[in-house]
Amino acid sequence: MDQTTEPTASSEPSTPGAGSCSCGRSGPRPPSGHPVAVVGVRLRGQVRMTQINAQDLDLEVGETVLVEGERGQELGEVVQATTRARRSCAISCMKSVARQASAEDVAIHDASRALEETAFAWCRERIRERNLPMRLVGVEETIESHKLTFQFTAEGRVDFRDLVRDLAQHLHVRIEMRQIGVRDEAAIDGGYGPCGKALCCSTFLKGFAPISIKMAKEQKLSLNPSKLSGMCGRLKCCLRYEYEAAGGEAPVAPEDEPLPPAPDAAGPSATVPPPA
Repeated sequence: MDQTTEPTASSEPSTPGAGSCSCGRSGPRPPSGHPVAVVGVRLRGQVRMTQINAQDLDLEVGETVLVEGERGQELGEVVQATTRARRSCAISCMKSVARQASAEDVAIHDASRALEETAFAWCRERIRERNLPMRLVGVEETIESHKLTFQFTAEGRVDFRDLVRDLAQHLHVRIEMRQIGVRDEAAIDGGYGPCGKALCCSTFLKGFAPISIKMAKEQKLSLNPSKLSGMCGRLKCCLRYEYEAAGGEAPVAPEDEPLPPAPDAAGPSATVPPPA
């Protein structure tokens, strides 16, 4: 049973003759100018839409697919139909669709979700009984390796060895405890900000850039903490969107990047922006 999160190295085999991208990944890539199929997928249990390499499959909105993710194959729903764009590093290095999901695939993932819900409720009860200073946020199962990952927040270090032992004996699977930050918790739970839109962290942000009170001062905003704090209790990520640093640092884009245009619309010499 796993008690701590260990960094894992990429297990993707290198292909002879394949060039490496600026992102560091290596593997077979289509030649420059070759149109690549891209589809928008919302993975099960997530709020945000992720752009996926469709592997030349023409997928329509509402279809269910299996995506090669970090935790193995993940189930997702197509929310943006297939479009095609000229190859770029960002497109060729994104996650890819394994295949369209069958009824058996859906049943397996439904059983996995049921296990996650049961494990979440049982673990939260054990945390309460043991009076541990931690807050359970979510549970994810890796189907291929039969492992449950419990995500939690805490003010400091927590001795959860007895809790892990209880979970392993009750659930009979490998257990991993992963401590996350309050911003990650807000991204998982989702919600709406005072602007009336879904939280940036749960929709399009891929990471958390450093935010400081100086950004609010430079924009002459009210320094009222209740107006500058997000649902996570930290400074709002949107304070960085219109902040112009003295060194010319580019602000973070306040909206997701659009799907790249089709080859005909882009033209033979057009520059196609990388997808999100």
